[in-house]
Formats: sequence, structure tokens, C-alpha cells
Amino acid sequence: MKYRRLGRSGLKVSEVSLGSWLTFGASTEKDKAIQTIETAYDLGINSFDTANVYARGESEKVVGEALSKYARDSYVLATKVFWPMGDGPNDRGLSRKHVFEQLHASLKRLKTDYVDIYYCHRYDPETPVDETLRTIDDLIRQGKILYAGVSEWTAQQIQEAVGTADKFLLNRIVVNQPNYSMLQRYIEKEVLPVCEQHGISQIVFSPLAQGVLTGKYSLSNRAPEGSRATDSKANMHMGKLLTDETLLKVEKLGGIAKELDISLSQLAIAWILRQPGVASTLVGATKPEQILENVKGVEVTLTEEVISRIEEILK
Repeated sequence: MKYRRLGRSGLKVSEVSLGSWLTFGASTEKDKAIQTIETAYDLGINSFDTANVYARGESEKVVGEALSKYARDSYVLATKVFWPMGDGPNDRGLSRKHVFEQLHASLKRLKTDYVDIYYCHRYDPETPVDETLRTIDDLIRQGKILYAGVSEWTAQQIQEAVGTADKFLLNRIVVNQPNYSMLQRYIEKEVLPVCEQHGISQIVFSPLAQGVLTGKYSLSNRAPEGSRATDSKANMHMGKLLTDETLLKVEKLGGIAKELDISLSQLAIAWILRQPGVASTLVGATKPEQILENVKGVEVTLTEEVISRIEEILK
């Protein structure tokens, strides 16, 4: 495993992180989830990601139980806050009340005294940014959070967060968690430049486009038996990825991977890690074998010629 610094901080995270969206506590049985986390740890992955909203807290419980056997200083643990966790008017968003209460609920489920990274899971237009950042800054000063992050914020929102933190002398965010893959590249135009300017790294999610960039889906078989596409708990975001145009691109990318004698998923991960602004790529897995496969992408270095060929396909 290789490690990269997280933005302008001194924290180092593995180039592959393990996430838990749509898997742990939901579509993956607990024993298999724990085995997957243990395999990731043994392979040198030190960065583990979850969120309070994933399976309404059940994901955090699984991650917390699996990691509790390891020394707390040996891994980086992240969770998030924003989405509704109840039916009350204050059970959502980034208000001081919701952030404060949800962090403590997450710590209890994760069986830990602090989280390394706490993400604002989305931007909250109903709460002033200074209220949110001041709350997180207070929690950092209390030692319950080490680093602040955001997820899926626009370049303008990230710029606002940096300016607000500097104005009030608050801890800056050091990481953004966006959707980024060969098939989802919106961050390249504005988000990456703004983040690089301010020393903010990316830990990107869905690098394999929810499994589409593993090569298991094709024009002739859009829902292979046992795949995510056949799982109603996990396939709600896949429809727009299984178009004829996208699957034709995937087929061509598979040809490049075959030439390089690597899997398509390894090619996809190596392509993401070519970006200096990316600290880690966040993969999901339902079984240990998938982690064993994906971490090999760290060892792949793509030549400029290969990157240009990929660019032609993705146009």
C-alpha cells in the first residue's frame, strides 16, 4: 500500500480507502462485512469511511465493531452528518444542534472517543456556514474530531467555507469527498482547481461507477446474476450508468486493460490516482476478494500514451 498526505495537513491516508455506502449494515451480511474490513486492514488500508445515514446507523455499528480490535492510532476513521436521522425539524442539516447531537451518536455507534475526519455530507442552505464551521471547530478543540471535511460541495461553497474559516480563525476543511470516476468527471473543471489552491485533498467515492467499471456489465448483459444491478437495496442509482453509450465506452476501456494485463477496475483506480489532488480513492466491497483485486490498482502507473487513449474513449 502507498500513502498520501491529506491536503495541507500532516495526516496520511492509504491510496485506497474502504467505504460502506450501500453495503455494510445493508446489503452485506455482518460476518462478510467484518471479514472485508479485516482484509482491507491487513492489506495496509488505513482509511475507513462511513456515515450516520448509511442504513440509519447500522453501517457505523458494523465498522465500529470490526475496527475495535485494532489499535486506535493505526487507522483513520471518517463519518458524516447532514441527512435526516429522524422525523423532527432539527433531525437534519448542519445546525449546531444537529451536528453536535449526531457526532455524539456516531461516536457511540463507532465505539470510539473521536473520529479522524468529520464530513458535512452536503451543503445546508438553511444554516449559516459560520455556525456549522464554528460547531466543528469547537468539537475539534474538544478532541472529538481531528479534521474537518465536506462532501459533494461545489467550488463556490468550498471557497465560502475557506473564507469563513479564515475570517473567524476557525479550523479549515482539509478534504472534500466527491463522486469521481472515468464516467463522472464534474470536479475537474472547478472543484479540483479551487481545492488545490487552498490545500484541500479529494477522497473520491464511486471510483468504479457502482461496479460498471469492473467490466461485469455489458450491452448483452446489463444485470448479471448476483450483481448490484439485481439488488433493489443497492441499485437505485445505477440506471443512468447502464446506457448503450456508457457500456460501449466500458467495453473499449476493457480492451485497454486487457492490453496492459490488468483488470478494468485496476485501470479505473490507477486513472483516478494519476490526479495529484486525489489523496485516496474510496472503494466499496461486499466480500474480501474485491478488496484484494482493487488494491492492485495502486501499483499501476499509466503512461501518457495510455491516458490519451483513455481520453479519446471518454470524450
